[in-house]
Order: sequence, then structure tokens, then C-alpha cells
Amino acid sequence: MIQRRNLLGAADSDLALDLDLTPVPNDLICTPDDIVDRRALRKAVNDAIARAGTTGAERRKAVVQLFKDALKSGRDKIAAAFIAAPFDAGPTTRAYAWLTDAIVIEVFALAVTHLHPNPNPTQAERLALVAVGGSGRGEMAPQSDVDLLFLAPYKLTPWAESLIESMLYILWDLKLKVGHASRTVKDCLRLAREDYTIRTSLVEERFLVGDARLASELTKRLRKDLFASTIPEFIDAKLQERSERHRKQGGQRYMVEPNVKEGKGGLRDLQSLYWIGKYVHGVKDASELVKHKVFSQDEYLEFRAAHSFLWAVRCHLHLITGRAADQLTFDMQVDVAEAMGYADKGGRRAVEHFMQDYFRHATSVGELTRIFLTAQEAAHLKAEPMLQRLFSRTKKAKPPYAIKQNRLTVEKSGTFHEDPLNLLRIFEEALRTGTFIHPDALRLIKANLHLIDDKVRQNKEAQRIFLDLMLKHGNPERSLRRMNEIGVLAAFLPEFEPIVAMMQFNMYHHYTVDEHTIQTISHLAQIERAELDEELPVSSSILKGGINRRVLYVALLLHDIGKGRTEDHSILGAKITRKVAPRLGLSKKDSDTVEWLVRYHLLMSDMAQKRDIADPRTVRGFAKAVKTVERLNLLCVLTVCDIRGVGPGTWNNWKAVLIRALYRQTRFVLENGMEALNREERGTEARKNLRVVLTKLSGADWGEKALRAEVARHYPPYWQGLHVTAHVDFAQMLRGLGNDEVRINLTPDEDRDATRVCFAMADHPGIFSRMCGALSLVGANVVDARTFTSKDGFATAAFWVQDSEGTPYEDIRLPRLREVIERTLKGEVVARDALAGKDKVKKREKAFRVKTSITFDNEGSEIYTIIEVDTRDRPGLLHDLTRTLANNNVYIASAVIATYGEQVVDTFYVKDMFGLKYHAQGKRDALENKLHEAIVQGVERAKT
Repeated sequence: MIQRRNLLGAADSDLALDLDLTPVPNDLICTPDDIVDRRALRKAVNDAIARAGTTGAERRKAVVQLFKDALKSGRDKIAAAFIAAPFDAGPTTRAYAWLTDAIVIEVFALAVTHLHPNPNPTQAERLALVAVGGSGRGEMAPQSDVDLLFLAPYKLTPWAESLIESMLYILWDLKLKVGHASRTVKDCLRLAREDYTIRTSLVEERFLVGDARLASELTKRLRKDLFASTIPEFIDAKLQERSERHRKQGGQRYMVEPNVKEGKGGLRDLQSLYWIGKYVHGVKDASELVKHKVFSQDEYLEFRAAHSFLWAVRCHLHLITGRAADQLTFDMQVDVAEAMGYADKGGRRAVEHFMQDYFRHATSVGELTRIFLTAQEAAHLKAEPMLQRLFSRTKKAKPPYAIKQNRLTVEKSGTFHEDPLNLLRIFEEALRTGTFIHPDALRLIKANLHLIDDKVRQNKEAQRIFLDLMLKHGNPERSLRRMNEIGVLAAFLPEFEPIVAMMQFNMYHHYTVDEHTIQTISHLAQIERAELDEELPVSSSILKGGINRRVLYVALLLHDIGKGRTEDHSILGAKITRKVAPRLGLSKKDSDTVEWLVRYHLLMSDMAQKRDIADPRTVRGFAKAVKTVERLNLLCVLTVCDIRGVGPGTWNNWKAVLIRALYRQTRFVLENGMEALNREERGTEARKNLRVVLTKLSGADWGEKALRAEVARHYPPYWQGLHVTAHVDFAQMLRGLGNDEVRINLTPDEDRDATRVCFAMADHPGIFSRMCGALSLVGANVVDARTFTSKDGFATAAFWVQDSEGTPYEDIRLPRLREVIERTLKGEVVARDALAGKDKVKKREKAFRVKTSITFDNEGSEIYTIIEVDTRDRPGLLHDLTRTLANNNVYIASAVIATYGEQVVDTFYVKDMFGLKYHAQGKRDALENKLHEAIVQGVERAKT
């Protein structure tokens, strides 16, 4: 029900400006008069003007505070009502628009009646105030811009210019962000024809106040003279604009910090549908698209649900930040989830439940956009549709399928009822013909998902079709992603449904769990297509040598299926796999192998990144767990695909070197026996390699005596823990080194995507910690470290470091790196004090919860106790941990650093002051408490 109120009375002149034609809605989050009592506001303004001076400036000053108070009061009331009903976005956005309309109209009335009265206006002095863009649509978030068009019949008169100027000054005084233009109807038509941004804003023009006939003329002329004749070009422009917008936002619907407005599946996509719908059909509400057969009633309900949810999220973002923020950053996700009433449950945080809902709505937006745009392409685009251009040559479809608009559909609507297996076959046919599935068919699929029941899931032909979608056509990700988005994957594999659109709330994973799963399968397909032979030589050779593809693809499909529950996802995933693998048609043997791969899919990654693979016991322990070369091959490829599927940049040369080294050594052990890998043989080979290189060095006098001295000065661990290039560097650094001298060598290690920093100096307690502190001061991320003490008392340490971007340091930055390190090691800079200002947790990272876990392992190494510290990462953490160990007389032989976003696992190979392992439980407990205390103190320091 819309009511009209007349506050000023009827005007006598045909040219008079009607100051109150804005309808008063009754579907706001609170009643209009509670938001702003316009009668009271206008009376207060009139009274203030009567008391004010005679100049325009004095009169403006007299009323600005009244408008400010009205605006603040109205916003506060809307916000309070919205917070109490956090999902009621529609009434809220309409309320903000109504409040803005009311203030703008009252400012216009003030300007017309008091600041610039014009009792006898001419034809040229007519003026209409029109809302455009989001304002015209009547949807506004708390911090939305106000988009206004001042419409004149001819060139602006001095009276109109003065009125507009006075209005804008007042609106700016109110801190409103005003986008404005002053144009004639003719200007609007000309500029809209040339500029799609202007044209789009005028699609949503809405008369506010002033000369109604002038605004009506604009509406009629736009539709008659512009819109009606330019439908195809407008649709094409919106499609191109949408593609470019998505590209700028990352091109992915499942980016973990999405932009609610501009991102894929966001509000702008929905608004694009509305713009095109209004442009083509003249609709004023999305519900009208149903009668134009663009959407079904169910699809419109999906549109409305997604529209309401996304607007609710955007409004909460604005209220929380106090600004026009549209990026759902990690810290904002937590705050918005709380504001919307989400709670922790089922082993998952509130924010994860919230983001799963967000991504499911984003998926719905994608489906609706695809349906809508295809319908418009078919009806209006004369040129080949944009999506159609991607596949210019297609095969002919087999019955019961057909090609329509170069897309695959069904010949009749009853196809799926006649044979439910056609719900799977259509995806196979799409891959065979190289076509997209037509939205008409997608609609039918979605409407018939209930036909995929246990009988279908147990059907051998259904199992064959499903496995062939992954194994047979070379691009399995295309069909899997489509099946996932439309709901077929979860219908055929109900165990998959909980991870659909499931967000993993951390900085490590770039995608939702389901999208990550599909990404891993995509990477496997790329390896099979020989697209990554140079980048992944080991995985490529494994696949070319022959492997059980069925086991590997199913293992990747199920490897994270246990996520999101309280139980360890690898253990739960293995339990689920035990039921699912046979149901997919796998044999008992293959099912057992898939179950093992799911259970231990993190084993190779953990061993490579968290353990010292130069230690023979590490390799032998891993070989015992894997047992066979067949499993090693499968696990290696799965591990590579899993890491690469985390997100862009996660896989790098460093990880590649670690995985390859572990694979090759483990394969050697499995093929030659556990004792084939031993320290002595490694040491002999390393010493021989060093002799060869040093002998060939030009300009260096390495005689036999010097060579014997160098190879004799080091203990066995030194020879197995470093590459020959590091041995050469240390040999040169140690030659003639004095007891009070520090030598540093910085070398780019391109094979590992890192810079190797080698230290040589006289050994003394705590030196490893000081090195860590020096590296932390320059912002270096330590990814690996080895430290050794020679028999004659010199410390040799090698660190591999990366800059803040995860890349090696550029040559130009190395002198500065060296300078700070040298000053710190000489005691000129105290690392702990200097780090105080840098050791901070970034605001966007504060929302993450990382549980601290400290474990001791005396079995993983022959001569060291392995201490693993799993906790939140921060700049000064490694320095704090190593300083604590040094203060407790712990000798650190090596450190392995694995970082997973905001989480870090620091692993230390240590001995006590007597050179023994930490066997006594009491000593381990005391050391664990000290490490916990150092972490807690560091976190408190980082907060201040």
C-alpha cells in the first residue's frame, strides 16, 4: 500500500514545482515517521529560517544542524531495527533510501521556498530532481553514495544554478557523498548513447521532486528514442563489463575474501540482471521477470533470497566499518557473522557457517545469471553470443539430446523421468560434443535431482558414467564443477554435500573445500595432458610410467571429504571412503588403496616440509609407512596436486625440491632395502664431491694438506645436511677465520626459490637465536635452517630465507641484508628490542584462531630429539623460540620451518648440553612450559 501526503498544498501555476510527490512506503524496517517526521522537520526548518539572517549563508547555517540531527536519528533507528532483525535487508535498504529521499526533498524544498524563491517561473526555469543509479533503484546501504540528476528543459538558468549550488553545499555539509549531474533531456539522451555508465544509471532513474512532467518526458524519451533500438548492444556491453569486473576481482566465485558488490556472484551481477530486465522489458521489480518467462517462480525466489542475503552482508559491513566497505576481509567475516547471529557448532566456527551460506548464494547468482543471459542472447543478440563464441565447432548431439543456441539440451522435458541416468549422461555428452549445457536443460536437471536415489547410485552404468567423466575425456574439472554448481554431484555423492561451498577459515587455502577438490583434479588432468612436464618432472614420469588412474582420481575426489567435523578429517575421510569407494564401482583392492591414500594424504607433505629429510631415519620411517613403490607413486602425485590446488603461488620450487628429494630417496630405500641409505655412505660421497670442486677452483690454493684439514674438521651430520655448493662456501669462509671474526655469504638459490645465508664464526651459546633475530629484523622469512659446530669450535649455519612476497631477495637488497645481520651479530643491535615495533599481528589476521601444540619425538631421528611447535606465525616467533631453547641450554642442530598462512610449524632437531636426547619426561615438560610461556608473552607483545 502506497500513501501520498501533501505537505505544502496544491500549486496554482502549471509551472509550479510540486514539492511532495514522493510516495511513502509501508514496507520499511521501521515506520517512516519513526525514521524522519517530515512535517516536524519542515516546521523546524521554517522556524529556524524565520529566526536566521537574510543571507543565503546565514540561512544554510541555521538549518544544517537540523538536517544533521534528522539524518543521524534516522540512521540510528534504522540500524537498531536492522541489528534486531539482521537478515531483513530489503526493508533496511528501502529505509535508508527513504531517509535519503526525505532529506534531499526537504533540502530542495528549503532551497525553492526560502533560499531561492521564484514566484513567477518561466518555462526555462522548470527543474526536476531525479534519483539515478542505486538511489534511483531505491536500495541504499548505510554508507551508499547519493546519485542525483538535476533535470532542466534547456540550458540552466542563473536561478537553477544558484538553487543547485545551495543544495549541494547543504548536502556536503551533511557529509553525504553526492554524485550529481545537471542536464537537459537532450543532454541525457546524447550522453547515454555515448557512455554506458551514464546509460546504466539512467535505466534506474526515479523522479523525486520538482517538475513531474519534465521527469516523465525523460522516462518516455529514454525508452522510445534510446532503449528500444539498442537492446543488443546494451546486453553485449553489460556482458563485457561483467567479464572485465570478474577478471579484476580474481575471476573466481570462491575467493576467500570476496567483494560483496563487485565480485563474481555478488550484488553487481544481480543488479546487471535487473538493468537488462528493465532495459529490455521495462520491469520495475525483479518479480516481473517471471511473467516475461525469464525466470521461473522458483528461480525468482532464489534471486530474492540471494539478493536479500548479499544486501544484508553489505549493510552489516557498512555499519561495522562506518564506511562504504564491500570487501569481506577475514576480520570483517568474523564481525559480520556475529552481527548476523551465526554461532559455533558441529566443530566449525560461526564464520565458517556464515561463509558457506555466502558462497552458496554466490553460486545461485551464477546459475541465475547464466539462465538470464542465455535467454536474452537468444531473444536479442543478432551476433553470435559471447558464450557461444568459445565453441565455434561442435559435434552433433545424440538422442535424447539436442543442440540449441550452440548449447546442449534435451529433446523433450520428460527425458530425465524416462531414464534418471540421463541426469549423468548429459554431462558426458557435453564433454563429447564440446558444448556448454543449455540453461533450459539445467533447469530441468535441477528440478529432477530427486530422481538420483540409492537405486541410481548403486547402478553399475551410473558408476561407469561418473568415473568416465573423470577418466575418459581429458577435462574432468569442467563436468565436475558444473555438476557441483547444479547439485548433481551432491545428489549422486551425498557425502560430498557437507563440503559444498565450505570455507576453510585460514590464510592458507584460497578456495572453498569443494572448489579446492576440483582444482586438485584439474591439476592431475593437466599433468596427464603433458602440460606440466618441465615444471613437474617426477609426477609426469610417474604417470607416463603407468599408474592406477581410477584410484588416483577417486582419492583426489574424496581426500578432503571429512572436513568440517570435530574428528580429524583424514581419519573421518578414510571412514567415509570405506563406504563410498565400493559404491563407485571400485574393487576391494582399489578401495583399500583409496582409503589408505585419503587417510595419509598429508603424510608426504608433512614429512617433506616438517622434517629433516637429510636424516636417513626420516626417509626410512616414511618408507615403512608407504610400504610399496606403487603407493609411493600414487601418494607423490596426489600430494603435488593437493598442494597446487590450494591456490596460486602455493606450489613453488622450494616445495618441489623437498617433495622430489623425499620421493627419490624413499624409492631408493624401497627398491634397495632399508639399510641402503646410511650416514657413512652419504658422508663419503659428500667429502669426495667437495674435494673435486675445491681442486678445480681457480685462484684458490687447495693443496692436499688443506683438503685433508677441511674434510676432517666436520662431524658426520654436516656432510649429510648440506649440498656441495654450501660445503664449498663454508670451506672458503672457514679458511683463516679468526675467533673474533664473523663471515657471511649470501647466495641466491633459484632451485629453492630462496636466498641462502651462510654464517661462519666462533661458536658460543645462543648464536643460532641471534642469527634468527638478525634475519627477523630485516623481515626475512626463514624456511629452512641447518647449524653445525666443527671439531675446532666454529659454528657453521645455513639459512634459506625469502622476502615478504615469498621470493628470493633481489641482488640490490643484499647489502642492506648483510649490514643489519652483521650489526646484530656484533651486538650493536639487540634483536629483541629492535623487533618490538615490528612483531605485530596484522589486523586482518587477528580473527584467526590457531591452537598451539608442542610435541617431542625421540624416534624420528637417530641422534636428536625432534621438537615440533605448531602455533600462530608472527615476525618474532622464531627468535623467541630459539632464544628460549638457548637459555635452557638446548643445542639446536637444525630447524625446519613450514608456514601455512597464519599457522607455522617450527621443527627443531636438538640435544641437551651433554649431547643427549631429551628422554626424561620432567625435562620435556619443563621445556614445553617454557616454550608455551614464550609464545604467550610474544602474542601479548604483538597485540600492544
